[in-house]
Order: sequence, then structure tokens, then C-alpha cells
Amino acid sequence: MTGRTERTGVPDRRSPTARLSGDPVADLREAILAKLTYVIGKSPRTARDRDWFAATALALRDRVVDACIDGESSTPNKRVYYLSLEFLIGRLLSDAMNNLGLVETTRAALRDLGIDLGDVEAAEPDAALGNGGLGRLAACFMESMASLSIPAIGYGIRYDHGLFRQTLEDGWQKEAPETWLAEGNPWEFARPEATYTIGFGGHVTMSSISEGMIRRQWHPAETVRAVAHDVPVVGWRGRHVNTLRLWKAEAETALELERFNGGDHVGAVAGRARAEAISRVLYPSDSSAEGQELRLRQEYFFTSASLQDLVRRHVVERGDVRSLPDHAAIQLNDTHPAIAVPELMRLLLEDHGFNWEDAWYVTTHTLGYTNHTLLPEALETWPVELLERVLPRHMQIIYLINWMHLEEQGKQGRGSAEQLAAVSLIDESHGKRVRMGHLAFLGARRVNGVSALHTDLMRTTVFKELHALDTDKIVNKTNGITFRRWLHNANPELTALAVEALGPEVLDTPALLSTLADVASDANFQSRYSAMRRARKIALAQVVADRTGIAIDPSALFDVQIKRIHEYKRQLLNVIETVALYQAIKADPKKDWTPRVKIFGGKAAPSYVQAKLIIKLACDVAKVVNADPDVAGRLKVVFLPNYSVSLAETIIPAADLSEQISTAGMEASGTGNMKLALNGALTIGTLDGANIEIRDHVGPENIFIFGLDAAGVQARLAEPGYAAAAIDSSPRLKAALDLIAGGALSPEEPARFHPIVEDLRHNDRYLVTADFDDYWRAQRAVDGAWSNPSLWWRTAILNTARMAWFSSDRSMREYADDIWGIRVP
Repeated sequence: MTGRTERTGVPDRRSPTARLSGDPVADLREAILAKLTYVIGKSPRTARDRDWFAATALALRDRVVDACIDGESSTPNKRVYYLSLEFLIGRLLSDAMNNLGLVETTRAALRDLGIDLGDVEAAEPDAALGNGGLGRLAACFMESMASLSIPAIGYGIRYDHGLFRQTLEDGWQKEAPETWLAEGNPWEFARPEATYTIGFGGHVTMSSISEGMIRRQWHPAETVRAVAHDVPVVGWRGRHVNTLRLWKAEAETALELERFNGGDHVGAVAGRARAEAISRVLYPSDSSAEGQELRLRQEYFFTSASLQDLVRRHVVERGDVRSLPDHAAIQLNDTHPAIAVPELMRLLLEDHGFNWEDAWYVTTHTLGYTNHTLLPEALETWPVELLERVLPRHMQIIYLINWMHLEEQGKQGRGSAEQLAAVSLIDESHGKRVRMGHLAFLGARRVNGVSALHTDLMRTTVFKELHALDTDKIVNKTNGITFRRWLHNANPELTALAVEALGPEVLDTPALLSTLADVASDANFQSRYSAMRRARKIALAQVVADRTGIAIDPSALFDVQIKRIHEYKRQLLNVIETVALYQAIKADPKKDWTPRVKIFGGKAAPSYVQAKLIIKLACDVAKVVNADPDVAGRLKVVFLPNYSVSLAETIIPAADLSEQISTAGMEASGTGNMKLALNGALTIGTLDGANIEIRDHVGPENIFIFGLDAAGVQARLAEPGYAAAAIDSSPRLKAALDLIAGGALSPEEPARFHPIVEDLRHNDRYLVTADFDDYWRAQRAVDGAWSNPSLWWRTAILNTARMAWFSSDRSMREYADDIWGIRVP
């Protein structure tokens, strides 16, 4: 479903009973009513909000299909295939309405039916097909490619439950299945004709096909069916439609009937359960051997299905798979789909009869690899034993790729044991493991980082030795966000201000937003900008009250940290500063303290014990602080459970301060920093990821930078006893840690947070202690800026204006030009 049209008014194909009146509102109203009646099977009297949502989505989907079909007249010269284990698409109704230009038309159509659009939007479940920035980036990129008319198909997994639903029980994170598909997905089309067989295990045979030529053939012991489900991705103004193809795992045989009739009713469906587990849950815990194997099966399942699908499409369209590099660009979003390197080789060797050299040429001229992490534990490696058992043919191919690679190094005079160990695909330092990042690097034509700092560190750290072999392969493509989701949809009030000040052209050309800087000092514009923010803060305060029972003051500074809970993202630093601030207010209650609300949101991986303990600490701090009359009106702490895309769309326009405080050199880029700054939140952050480029664009005077830089982090980590020294030199930090360790926040379990405090005192890998005092200084500078409203709002407006460069449209143009070789219309 990839098409392009220059019209948003298209011939009606939606229903044999549809009648066009010439009135867009009346036409859409009748279409929604027809869907409700004849597809959902409900009357307006009995329909729930969820039914109205489904009917509205189906009516809008018809218009997307019309646009798609109108654009299917020709085969694109080159198409992007974007492989990602995550697509955090969230709710799609607002995207579809906005990009089709039908927001007010839909609102009016539903109003005529006695239905409020807000209630309908709220009835759509979040498609929780991602964990954070990686999946949200993929969703932004898909929308931007559609808006730029770049032909593309995204490939991922149709998880039954996606990421877990987070609840907090007495401050402890609890996980439950996310049920986003419980009532179906009205946006998708099942494509049973696009079904592929995916193999696991088994053995490999060899046969002679000619003198000196041996052909290897894989014979899997187990097979699973990958069934396609397509979600259309409509671009801005409906001019182009791309497809997100998600794979569902099904058993080859749904039921072993003989076994069932023999009385083994559970065993008869065991094979089905094993197969369907592949697409059941996003990121199953890998703390067990079984969990690790399931993750590998997931990654291979969707990668193989995607490659089989795109190769089949290419053969149908072009005839000869040898021309694949000329007409396809396959982008691997992180290391999860890195198994694409041996899988594409296998398909070319076994299914299409290629020799090794030709297969390697096609593979290495078609694949691209985006790296998203420098953390060694996040650069995937798989035990050789596991790969040999689950994917024996692929392990053979990896061995051969590695042998030829190392042989070439020897010929180039780089054959020492140390040199070869550094660039080998097999890490033998702690048992034999396959380095998937190295594999993706060798198999890709281009390897890109996602911020300037991250790309430089790729060249000097994790891929230092490989970079030396090909100094042109690594390029930078700084991340971006789609303004249509994160400005137009999330903050229509700010969008209206921008249109009024700059003209409607700003909706089509994000770069024009930069001219908003011309009115940053205008008192009238500042007043309207601040009024817009207050309205969004009032709305967020209501959400906080509804979800947590905590009342917060919209006139206070909203200090926001919303992201996946991980030690390197340093929510702990923020929590400890909150404790120190609480102590300071208690010690000097008559001081003119800046009223502040600390707002946290994010999920911890189910097996990540320390991250879950940090959530509990934040909740225990909130319990103590919020109940203390001595700090009433000056400090509140909130942890909003079950952070999601739709919740982010409520929080981000209401944020005053954006916490981007990761340990320098550990965050690849970040995109939450861009979304918050675009909406006018001021950033407090380290010189990490895209924070550096944000500083360069908004100006160092309009951002609060603190802490060690990446080089300083490495130097401090090399100093013995750096954590203890930092604590000893900071009475404020020591007092905060003593309060936490002493059980004042957890009197029912005084030793609850000892693991956190002891780790900080004796390890502190993420340098919370080293950066604490400078973080405190920066936070007090924030207080000073907040006390000067004219300065604050001028700075906020400049942040909005100068984020224009961070559009994902710009990112996609750069990928198209430098990596994919596609001309953007």
C-alpha cells in the first residue's frame, strides 16, 4: 500500500450506500454512521465511545485507501525498507485527521451525531509497539517519509500485547499485558496472501552442483508462518501513503487433531503456543535461557519475513534480484535486525543460486545500519552455541564472513592476535559470542550515528578498529521528530500562534518556524504564549489528579523527566536533588523558594531490579514531600504511571523544564529533548547526545548545561575513589544520601534503599555523585530565570523557534541523499 496523489478530494469508493452531497461534513457524517451500522453493527443509541472511534477510523481509513489507490499508477525507481523491532506509533486517529486536513470536519461530523471528538480520540488504545526513543523515532521517520513522498515500507512485529501496562502498587512497578488489540485494530489490513515460512533449528546438507561448486541447503526442524498485517501511513495533506507491515506469528498447524482426539487437549496446541509466542510480547525478559532464545527467534522471524517479502516484490517488479541495490535501500534500525546480513546472503545463495561474491556485493550495497547505543550491554551479542542450535545455516555464513574478513586483515598487515580480536565477529573474551554490531557494520554500505557526538564516539570507541578499516563508512544523521505529531497535534494552541505570526506556510515548511524568533521579545506575544502554556498545565494538572490523586498548582514550575527508566538516564540524580531541595526548604522555610512540581514518567524493564528500585524511591520521596506542610506550595513530586505516546502528548506541551541529564557520552541522541524544546520547555542537561546540537541551535544562554563532558566522564572514571571523594566534598549530597540510607523515606523498611546508596558510594558508574553539585547549581539558575517572566518566556519562544532544524523531514532528506540514493521530490 504505497501510493501518491496530489489531491485530498478523491472519488468515493467507500460504500455502495454512500452518497456524496458536496458537503464534506455531511459526507463524513454519513460515512461514519454507515461504518457504525454496517461494519460495527451498532446503532447510535447503543454505541460506546470505542465503537464511535472504530467507525470514525474506518471512515478515515477509506479516504487513506482512496489516496493510496490513486497513487499506485507506477512503480517507484527505488524504495526504502525500514526494519525495526519497535514502532511506537501510539494513537493514529489524530495523525490521520491532521494529515488529511480533516480535524475540524471530523469534529463537526461527530458533533452533528451528538458525539465529542475528544471522547472518540481517548477511546483509541495506544499501540504500544515500542519501548521508547527507538520505536518513536521509527514512527516519526515513517510519517516523514510519507510526507516527503519517499516510497517506503516499514517492517516490524504485530505484538499481541506490546510493551507491558505499568501500574504502581505502593510505589512498586507492576507489569500487566497491554491489551491494545483486544477489540481489533481498525487501521490495519490483514494480508494472508503475504505469508512466509520461517525456519528454526535443523541441519545443513551439502551437495555438489558442478566441478568445484558445493551448494549448502538448510533443512529447518521447525517452521512458523509469518502473516502480514498492513497499517497505512498517510503523509502531510494526504499526498502520499506508505505502509507499515507488521508480522504476526502463526503455527503451520493450528491443532494436532489426532493428539487432541486422543485426550491430550493441551499438548495438541503446544506447537501453536510456541509459534505464537514469537509475536506475543515486546521484549520478553531475557534473564533466562528461554527468554534469550525467544528474543533471538523474534529478531530472526521478522527479519526473515521482511527480506523474503521485499525480495519477492523486487523480483515481481524487476525480474532480476541482481539489481536489488539499484532499487531497494534496506535500513536496519539498531542491531535487532542485524541477522539480515547472513539471512540475505542465505536467500541469495540458496534460493537464487548466487555465488558468494555476487551475494556479498548485493548484500553490502543494499543494507544500511543505524547504531543507537554505545553501551556495551546494549550492543547485542549472541552465544555461538545458541546461534548454532537455532540458526545453524546462519552461523555457518557468519563464520565464513568472519574468516574472509580476518584473512583480508592479515593481507593488509593487520594480522596480530590483538588486531584480529578487535575486529572479529566472534568475541572470545568471555565464551564465544557473535557481535551483532560488528556484523551489521561489515554488511552495511553505510553506518550512521544519530547525533554529532554519538557519531564521533562511534569512530573512537565501539567501532574504533572497524572505522580504521573504512574511514568513509560511518556518517552522522542527527535524529529528528515529526512536527505534525509533536506540534500540530500535541499543541494546537501553539500551532495556531505560529500560524498567526508567520502565516499558514509554516505548516508545510518546518524551517519557517525559525522566524518566530523575531517576536520572542514582543510583550503581547509573550503574554499569549504564556497563557497557552498555562492552559496546557491546567489540563495536565487534571490528568495528574485523575491518575494519582495528587493536586498540583499550574502556576508552579513544571519540571519534567519522562523517559525509559535506566541508570544512565539518571532519574536517580533528579530524585536525589529533589531530596536535597526538600531538605533545603525544610531548613529555611522563609526563603523565597521557586514553587516547583517534579513530574516523572517512564517504565523499567521487568528484570531491571535497580531501575525498579529507583521508581520506588521516587514514589517514596513523593509520599513524604507531598504530605509535609512545611514545603506545601513550594514542592510537589509526581510519578505518572504507564507512560505512553498519548500521555506524552499531554505532558510535553505543559512542561516548563526538560530534564535531559544522562551521563555524557551514553545517550546516543534523544528525541524527547527535541519534543520538549519545540514546545517551549527550557532544557537542563549535560553535553550528551543531541543536547549539544540543541545548545548550538538555541544558543548557550538559552539552555542550562551542567556536568562533565564525555571526555571528562572517562577521565573521572579512571580516578580511584572518585565517588567517595565527591560525596565527602559535598555536604548537601552527603546529607541527602544519609536521609535516604537512614530509612526516613521508608520507615517500614529502613534498609530498602541501601543498594542504591551503597552503589553510589562504591561504584557510581554513571557519575551521579560527580555531577551532583553542578546539577544543583544549574537548578538554582533555573529558579533565577523563572523569577524573571519576561526573560523566561523570551527564552521559551526562542527554543520553539530554533528547533526548526530538528524536524524528521530534515533527517529523512539527509538519509535519502547520503545513504539511500533517493531523490526527494
